[in-house]
Amino acid sequence: MVFRSPLPPVTVPETTITGFVLAAVAAHPDKPALVDGPTGRTLTYAELDRAIRSLAGGLVARGFQRGQVVALMAPNCPEFAVALHGVALAGGVVTTINPTYTVHEVQRQLADSGATAVITVGALLGTVAQAAEGSAVTELYVLEADGVEGTPSFTSLFGAELAEPVEVSLDDAALLPYSSGTTGLTKGVRLSHRNLVSNICQAASTLGFTDDDTSIAVLPFFHAYGMQILMNMGLNAGATVVTMPRFDLEQFLALHQQHGVTRSFVAPPIVLALAKHPLVDSYDLSSLTQIISGAAPLSAELADEAATRIGCEVVQGYGMTELTTVAHLPVPGGSKPGSVGVPAPSTETKIIDPGTGAEVALGTDGEICIRGPQVMLGYLNNESATRDMVEPDGWLHTGDIGHLDEDGHLYVVDRLKELIKYKGFQVPPAELEAVLLTHPDIADAAVIGVPDEEAGEIPVAHVVLKPGRTTSADEISAFVAERVATYKRLGGIVFTDSIPKSASGKILRRELRQQ
Repeated sequence: MVFRSPLPPVTVPETTITGFVLAAVAAHPDKPALVDGPTGRTLTYAELDRAIRSLAGGLVARGFQRGQVVALMAPNCPEFAVALHGVALAGGVVTTINPTYTVHEVQRQLADSGATAVITVGALLGTVAQAAEGSAVTELYVLEADGVEGTPSFTSLFGAELAEPVEVSLDDAALLPYSSGTTGLTKGVRLSHRNLVSNICQAASTLGFTDDDTSIAVLPFFHAYGMQILMNMGLNAGATVVTMPRFDLEQFLALHQQHGVTRSFVAPPIVLALAKHPLVDSYDLSSLTQIISGAAPLSAELADEAATRIGCEVVQGYGMTELTTVAHLPVPGGSKPGSVGVPAPSTETKIIDPGTGAEVALGTDGEICIRGPQVMLGYLNNESATRDMVEPDGWLHTGDIGHLDEDGHLYVVDRLKELIKYKGFQVPPAELEAVLLTHPDIADAAVIGVPDEEAGEIPVAHVVLKPGRTTSADEISAFVAERVATYKRLGGIVFTDSIPKSASGKILRRELRQQ
């Protein structure tokens, strides 16, 4: 069956993403909008507005064209928002690049996106310059105010403030993040102004984010979750956003205490640290009212452990880049353990059999499909991948496996492509990982399928033990065997020092398989 959101539908204003984000400027001109966590450098709402309009005005004066693509490759900092929205206000498209990418990976994205300029930071200039060779890129700029030797600051582009945004269609692409989707190489995800504004309206109306909130932006802005929820939603609400260029637990905790952070948007590895790391007890986190996890599955047990320790609600939502960010959200005061919430306002969800495409009954696992105003325009230069992902009637295939209960709460089991097939049975790695993380001696864990001549695949766990613990593989195997069906039992355990994860918190299973 198709489950429609039980939440009131949203009314989406007819405006560009930058116009929407800057809506709070008039009411909060002198309030800190963005604070650089490590240095304390601050942009007020009025300063942010002036900088964005100055960059847009300078670009237009230089002949910048509507639809022109600019690449932005930088860690989180206040200037990231200026660069992104300055380009958008000038009618351009921003493609965000992972700062940890290699030259080859950057080169591929620059070529595919058709970017003509790159804004980066001095530390990444060597990688960007090498990757830009042979591409359409003709200009490089850095976010540092004084520039870097041989490379000007992006402030050199500033001109007279642009009073009115360049006229664009709200269905034009504004952002071009890259995602692998359900399979294959990364692809440019075309997100329109309407996609972006709609999704912020959907998230904000449910989460109740206000100008009384202070949030911390440690998840990367180059990722849709960080860009939309941490940066754009926060700024639209008139909140204060504290940025971190990379995750450091001690600094993360100190900034919560220093700035009185009220909402913390994180990924499961950070929830794990909040639940188990002894350093947490050294900081005052009493201002926190809610921790919202995303980007990867979070077990009910780990969420409950963190909530009990911190003393605030720990919930999770669900979405993906191709859905702009958010598709399911926790219901205020009505979240269920292990659930990622109900369909966001103005959103529909259905679960289908991955083999036949037929809808399955409530409570039955299948592929999660989503329809709503947040569904992407499509992939750049890849119509076949778009057709595989989005049906003509608007349903997007997420490639995730899960089920709905009778109230519309969604439970995500795993990725379709990551399911382990043991003698024909489906074994979700995330389910086994959730069990492993309840073991008192285990700090972190990941499960992958390893080829087996008899079974097809067997689940093998990579396990990180807590310092000083010496639990054996046999003990861990027995612990899991007591808690899962026979076909889900572990076929092997590998002890390791760390689990490889992406910047957004997803386990890099490919790296584990290569190991």
